[in-house]
Amino acid sequence: MTEFENDIQNCIEVLKGGGTILYPTDTVWGIGCDALNEKAVDRIFELKQRPKEKSMIVLLADARDIIQYIAAPPPDIIDILESFTQPTTVIYAGALGFPPNVINGDGSIAIRVTDDIFCKTLIKRYRRPIVSTSANLSNMPTPATFDMVDAQIIAACDYVATYRQDDKTIRKPSRIVRVQDDGSLEILRG
Repeated sequence: MTEFENDIQNCIEVLKGGGTILYPTDTVWGIGCDALNEKAVDRIFELKQRPKEKSMIVLLADARDIIQYIAAPPPDIIDILESFTQPTTVIYAGALGFPPNVINGDGSIAIRVTDDIFCKTLIKRYRRPIVSTSANLSNMPTPATFDMVDAQIIAACDYVATYRQDDKTIRKPSRIVRVQDDGSLEILRG
């Protein structure tokens, strides 16, 4: 079995059990869990020592999946998402189906449709959205590569993916945009 397949299978087992994973994303190294499991999300807040008012990003594998998690997506949202040329997290009003600790206090949710082969494969096989938050303690530097991840984070996660641990490519955190009432996008982080 390849390293990739082994990691995917192990990640799925840990996610099913309510555990946390440390994994490579389309941006930086991330900590993840089942985005629909409130207790697993609480574990990530504790692990990161992050205030619960700061919401987390959710990853989906396909643009069309957005429809089941947003109350009133713009009619052309799938075209908009498929037009992005860089990893982009979109903040939507009217989150549906997520536990309260994943949803921002104003009812919004931050979702990124990933193009990363590892993340896309994991989410498609798991058949549920996953949390993606940078693999760092709150207010510490974001780890662009595995060797930048703090040992405390590595030790606290239930499974650490080996795929791309040797990759030294520096990736930036995602662009963040908010969908306005008229369907336009406001860039919050470029």
